[in-house]
Amino acid sequence: MTQDAPSNRVRRAWIGPLLSTLLTLPTAFFALVGAALSLMSCDSCTQAQAARFSPSFDTAFTVFLYGLVIPAVLLLAAWPLPRRRRHAARRTLLATLAPLSVLALYPLFTGLVGWP
Repeated sequence: MTQDAPSNRVRRAWIGPLLSTLLTLPTAFFALVGAALSLMSCDSCTQAQAARFSPSFDTAFTVFLYGLVIPAVLLLAAWPLPRRRRHAARRTLLATLAPLSVLALYPLFTGLVGWP
């Protein structure tokens, strides 16, 4: 087994995934809470409005929950990459896309809901 040259290693390669984790997890939590609380927007709806809102909300919330797997996979992929210079761009890309994917999920959720 060959050893990598010291110049090939990236000393602080863990900073990108750490910052991404610190941004992604709270963002995902607050987006999930916001999506769940948006169910209350139809508390004073008529039956016709509620009949239109409920199925669209159920579908949108399911898509949102399954969509949260994307940032989780991106984070899980960014952490174990070898700390080598050739993986630096891939690690940075994965770490950047994780919080951005959460931010893209919430507008998708609101777009799928048939608001009253």
